[in-house]
Amino acid sequence: MFDYGDQVSKTIHRRREVVFLILSGLFFGTLAILNVLGISRQIDLSFDLFGWRVPFIVFIGVLPYPLTFLCTDFISELYGRKRANTVVWIGLLLNVWVIFILWLGGVLPPHPVLTETGLPAPTDPNHTFFQIRKWTFGATLASMIAYLTAQFIDVHLFHYIRKRTRGKKLWLRNNGSTLTSQMVDSLSVILITYFFARDAIHITPGETILFGLVVLILSNYFYKMVTALLDTIPFYIGVKYLSRYLHLDPTKEFLEKEKAGRK
Repeated sequence: MFDYGDQVSKTIHRRREVVFLILSGLFFGTLAILNVLGISRQIDLSFDLFGWRVPFIVFIGVLPYPLTFLCTDFISELYGRKRANTVVWIGLLLNVWVIFILWLGGVLPPHPVLTETGLPAPTDPNHTFFQIRKWTFGATLASMIAYLTAQFIDVHLFHYIRKRTRGKKLWLRNNGSTLTSQMVDSLSVILITYFFARDAIHITPGETILFGLVVLILSNYFYKMVTALLDTIPFYIGVKYLSRYLHLDPTKEFLEKEKAGRK
């Protein structure tokens, strides 16, 4: 006998898993791209404001980075803190995997002759790989430390605000957690990258190192801050649509878990 209720249940379960895989895939794909391309180019978006030249320089890797926080916020809201933390840990393993592949590619033969810069000569076909390898090692190391700190702050603060507001004020936990964690991320990535891949950071001639680093930190954070505020609308729309599509009521389920936890 056909069980309609069981079929509906399977359909909903399949939907939930597919959406989770899509969000996780976007998260991991973005993470891998920004680790490899991360500091390979600094983009100068400086502009004039009331006669003043405002320096605005960002790494190419920062462009897709806000998407990772949006994905973890969606997962936190729809699937809970445990799954969000699991995605963060797997993301860390992905960073390790990227470093391993780059290390392996560098130690396998043939072994090019390295110059005093630690790289093959510019005319050597291996030069591009070893340059990317050197930058990615520094960027990924910085990313791993900043990533763990920022992503766990994002997930923890998201659920802390959610608890304090009893599941209400979606905009507050989305923006509050993301803006705070991305400041930590910006500070960590720029400073750690400077010490481990110094040649990847270009300081404009005539500027002090401190000024150059401050410009990079503030520029990268401002970009992340603006994108975080702009993603509030798609986050609201996404949660509303996905809650209906997946037959979820995040606020109701959160309050029920809170009530059960107090018993």
